[in-house]
Amino acid sequence: MSKVITHSLFTDFDIDLFKAGKHFRLYEKLGAHLISVDGVDGVYFAVWAPTAHSVSVVGEFNFWTQGEHLLEVRWDSSGIWEGFIPNVKKGTTYKYKIQSNNGGIVTEKADPFAFYCEKPPHTASVVWDLEYKWKDKKWMETRQNHNGLDKPYSVYEVHLGSWKRHTTENRFLTYLEFAEDLVNYIKETGFTHVEFMPIMEYPYDPSWGYQLVGYFAPTSRFGNPQEFMHLVDKLHEAGIGVILDWVPSHFPDDAHGLGFFDGSNLFEHPDRRKGYHPDWKSLVFNYGRNEVRSFLISNALFWLHNYHADALRVDAVASMLYLDYSRDDGEWEPNIYGGRENLDTISFLKEFNEAVYSNYEGVQTIAEESTSFPMVSRPTSIGGLGFGMKWMMGWMHDTLEYFQKDTVYRKYHQNDLTFSMTYTFSENFMLPLSHDEVVYGKKSIAGRMPGDEWQKFANLRLLYGYMFMHPGTKLLFMGSEFGQSGEWNFEGSLDWHLLQYPFHSGVKKLITDLNKLYKNQPALHEKQFSADGFEWINYSDHQNAVMSFIRKGNDPKNDVIVVCNFTQIVRSNYRIGLPKKGKLTEIFNSDASNYGGSGVSNAKKIAIEAMPYDGRDYSTELLLPPLSVTVFKIS
Repeated sequence: MSKVITHSLFTDFDIDLFKAGKHFRLYEKLGAHLISVDGVDGVYFAVWAPTAHSVSVVGEFNFWTQGEHLLEVRWDSSGIWEGFIPNVKKGTTYKYKIQSNNGGIVTEKADPFAFYCEKPPHTASVVWDLEYKWKDKKWMETRQNHNGLDKPYSVYEVHLGSWKRHTTENRFLTYLEFAEDLVNYIKETGFTHVEFMPIMEYPYDPSWGYQLVGYFAPTSRFGNPQEFMHLVDKLHEAGIGVILDWVPSHFPDDAHGLGFFDGSNLFEHPDRRKGYHPDWKSLVFNYGRNEVRSFLISNALFWLHNYHADALRVDAVASMLYLDYSRDDGEWEPNIYGGRENLDTISFLKEFNEAVYSNYEGVQTIAEESTSFPMVSRPTSIGGLGFGMKWMMGWMHDTLEYFQKDTVYRKYHQNDLTFSMTYTFSENFMLPLSHDEVVYGKKSIAGRMPGDEWQKFANLRLLYGYMFMHPGTKLLFMGSEFGQSGEWNFEGSLDWHLLQYPFHSGVKKLITDLNKLYKNQPALHEKQFSADGFEWINYSDHQNAVMSFIRKGNDPKNDVIVVCNFTQIVRSNYRIGLPKKGKLTEIFNSDASNYGGSGVSNAKKIAIEAMPYDGRDYSTELLLPPLSVTVFKIS
């Protein structure tokens, strides 16, 4: 006989919201919750399994015996099974054994709402709580001052499993160790935010975390939930924002996961043309099903609420938006209007963004979206998808293509760089040099640069300087900040030993100074998403492979002049037009000797003459270092 006591955390209103797809706090109701009933401690279990004939909780407390602890199905056709089991304690492992009405199929599943999971390759859920005493009240109250679209936003993208390994024990670092080593490193290098590649529980290391099973559980590879909270706390204490990669686009078909959960296509779309992803051999959520929308939006809000995340970077948005994504003719079905857009996804993404921004102040959502889909980062009120930012994949592709070319050919391809300015302000763009650019034979960022060793690193410094001067927020994958030589290997540590060499340590110094410049010069961030913040001086000097422009802030006195020399030729007496008279001071030079450069630089003060040039009334002559970005201010 079942030892389950009838109990429920759900109200009728909860059920109505759930059925309507409007319940965005489902994690407070579904899952395993440590509570007391009539003075007895235990765990309330609740799981959504509408096709089930019976649902048993199996675990170490009942020797994994099916039928010992049968949950009761609710009477309201919600498909929720629930009940209270006395004396089950925190740390207990468990699963749901589900016998389906669909041909008697039996599944054994991890809890979709579990707060903690066994360490892979083990697959059980673990009863846990979210009790933690946060110390980041000041950050949370003022984070809009760090996280706004007019603020410096320089992101260090991290894969926790391979950032650094314990040197003597050859193991992962723990969340507690990251709270010291990683926090200090990000603070030292000056990044404003860290972005964690998915830390939600995943079974397969080579997926890098993008094949999730435990959507509500930080991976146990590095510690428990409270230890991850401590890491977030320490990042906030250091003034560093936390971005979490979030994957609502697909999920794996592992036997203990969400796929075919109750013997039916519960979370995934039942039509294979919409419910299976050919690229990743994974399942796709059914965005048109209300309960699934509640699950996903609840999950997004869960990380913002319970883990104090400051932003969510949404993975693979393009794959969600198009019905024909990676599908040939005949493998997809047009929408009701005959188009290729997934209307359910569009509706879902709008609702997700509205829920995030209406519930949490000072947060951001960031779309990894690689197509020209319009208005991704525009408000839903005017027809946009509602994201705060969008990755600028076109800039990334064109820029890396340009920088891989030998300098002698660059004069023929300058439009590869200038083209981005024709669409830069159509979205709120983040410039990404991400993990995707340093795998699968693409080489590291440093490894793509042409020329001998000196030229490779000069080109790398030029690339980073150009990136930081270009309008938009910035993202750099770990290791790129010190010129990692080889491709990223998720199974090992970054090559930290390279920092003993001057060229590599010089790149790290450069990134540190670029982060300072980005923070300290308002013109580089105040209008980073506005055409008012950018003005060309000269983009047509293809012959010399030089371009120059002005970055503008709210106060004209903060404007900065940027000149890029994309060849190794030192250009003396190079004249540029300027907006006003005064004196020009060099405030940054990527060719500085302490970065590993040649040390060619301009005099401390350069007089501006009343000589028309570049269509302006004033001009001056500069010394352009080889393969360099130089930045000036007028006083």
